[in-house]
Amino acid sequence: MLRKLLPRPTSSKADPNDQSAIEHLEELRKRLIRTLLAFIVAMTAALIYVEDIYRWLVRDMDGKLVLLGPSEVMWVYMIIAGVVALTVTLPVAAYQTWKFVQPALPDGAQRSVIVLIPVISLLFIVGICFAYFVLFPMVLQFMQRMAEGGFLTMYTAQKYFTFMIHMTVPFGLLFEMPAIIVFLTKLGIVNPHRLAKARKMAYFLLCIIAVTITPPDIMSDLIVIVPLFLLYEISVSISRVVYQKQLRLSHMEN
Repeated sequence: MLRKLLPRPTSSKADPNDQSAIEHLEELRKRLIRTLLAFIVAMTAALIYVEDIYRWLVRDMDGKLVLLGPSEVMWVYMIIAGVVALTVTLPVAAYQTWKFVQPALPDGAQRSVIVLIPVISLLFIVGICFAYFVLFPMVLQFMQRMAEGGFLTMYTAQKYFTFMIHMTVPFGLLFEMPAIIVFLTKLGIVNPHRLAKARKMAYFLLCIIAVTITPPDIMSDLIVIVPLFLLYEISVSISRVVYQKQLRLSHMEN
């Protein structure tokens, strides 16, 4: 009877599963802090040169942008520095993500991901450059032609740069498509056969994206649709090469 009433002794050892979860959370916290510090350093450096960056971005404008409040110039400078810091921090974030998931990845996927880190940054920059030098001027000129004759055109700094960022940053993300598909192929989540079967749906979605962000004329749509289609086909081709290489390696091991 006394034995039943006495409390059972508790083990001083922690549950290994709980300990593993705590270690994973601690590792994630460290990776996030390092990425955040890299972003802060990059944004601080961008703020030092933000006036030069601003003058370069508005170099082709006939007049000056309008400010509607004393704090709007700070918003403009912060958003410009933020985009620059995002571009600089992207490879750091990709590397920290790779280090966090590295223990769970097979050896082949680990080698592929470390190679993809600089490619991710390059594709993001190429996407932003394409949108800024090709798409953004085209859409802006179209809007200006619509306003000619009936409206007095006057751009505020906040509206102008908000419009610019909405036109450029999404394209930087869209141009990550090949790197993402290669990584998913390495993990076995997708393969070229699935991508080929999903081609019609992918084309349909890419057309919707292109028509949504471009002026309502066929030439503007084609200028955006063709690169997006090429990106998808390049992604399928690279996925096919990676998939066939994985098949050869698996046959050699067997």
